[in-house]
Amino acid sequence: MNTFGKTIGLTIFGESHGLSIGAVLDGLPSGEAIDWDAVRAEMARRAPGKNQMSTARSEKDAFEVQSGFFNGYTTGTPLCAIIRNSDQHSRDYDQLRHLMRPGHADYSGKIRYGGFNDYRGGGHFSGRLTAPLVFAGAVASQILARHGITVGSHILRLAGIADKPFTAIGETAETLQALKKETLPVLDKAQSGLMEEKILAAKNDLDSVGGVIECMVTGLPAGIGDPFFDSVESQLSHMMFSVPAVKGIEFGDGFSLAELRGSQANDAFYYDGDVVKTRTNHNGGINGGITNGMPVVFRLAIKPTASISQKQETIDTDTKENCDLVIKGRHDPCIVQRAIPVVEAAAAWAILDVCLSEKGRCW
Repeated sequence: MNTFGKTIGLTIFGESHGLSIGAVLDGLPSGEAIDWDAVRAEMARRAPGKNQMSTARSEKDAFEVQSGFFNGYTTGTPLCAIIRNSDQHSRDYDQLRHLMRPGHADYSGKIRYGGFNDYRGGGHFSGRLTAPLVFAGAVASQILARHGITVGSHILRLAGIADKPFTAIGETAETLQALKKETLPVLDKAQSGLMEEKILAAKNDLDSVGGVIECMVTGLPAGIGDPFFDSVESQLSHMMFSVPAVKGIEFGDGFSLAELRGSQANDAFYYDGDVVKTRTNHNGGINGGITNGMPVVFRLAIKPTASISQKQETIDTDTKENCDLVIKGRHDPCIVQRAIPVVEAAAAWAILDVCLSEKGRCW
């Protein structure tokens, strides 16, 4: 299935080198005004071909809304948008029908679909399919913002260069919004140039690098979510592992909690007027799968781009022999910076679904 959501459903479709890709957003509330220029700005953050740190593939990611929006507002029926592909070099992928790229879904996808999958540019497995995900998240973010909920991210680590972490008990909405304007979003601006140097050095070596993205959701009230199977962590994790290259997730202090004592890991409660807060946020704003009113904080491990131009060992599924492969085409030496708007979009959609499932508890 290519649909995510309980109360609102997001379906993405298309292949990297097909005529178009797109999304169907089903179950959105009617009467929601959408600022399409703001959606375009989010799409531009993810779009390729803007600098030496990304692939040379040039896609404007212009979208066409087909349904679900009329006279300036959502209608409540499925909102469908398509994004036409315009800069495919399919010939670069001719040999990849039978030569399996290491680190990619070529082999697993070929087995899963019996060899009938579109292998050009990764087909349906391609990061190109994150464009409709950003479209959906940009719509969701506008609905959340009307209720005081903000999603923001930055690069916490990249190729050994570390930014300072978010203030766990909360960053301002202004800080989170300002990060969206940066090519390499970091809190410590001095780290941006160092990260760029690492990316370009990997590119010069025909290689790639990965990193860690830290994401924060502010403005969520306490009491949202369910224990066990529909916990807030479960739903966010499900969505995040739908983003290509995500290989790990942790909430709050995550794996570091394993090294602490309970006296260190617990977040002490206190009253700030009539509002309940915690003095720390080691648990990332979630207890028992349910929000506690503090910012939801999580981090994602993003693996290095699988497509590199160095010679690698692989297999030829036609001849059933071992062989070497040099990947041709246009690829990102690092996808962390382009993954940030995708992560924010994925979080926004998952959080909107949780909120709309709560029947009035969020707003």
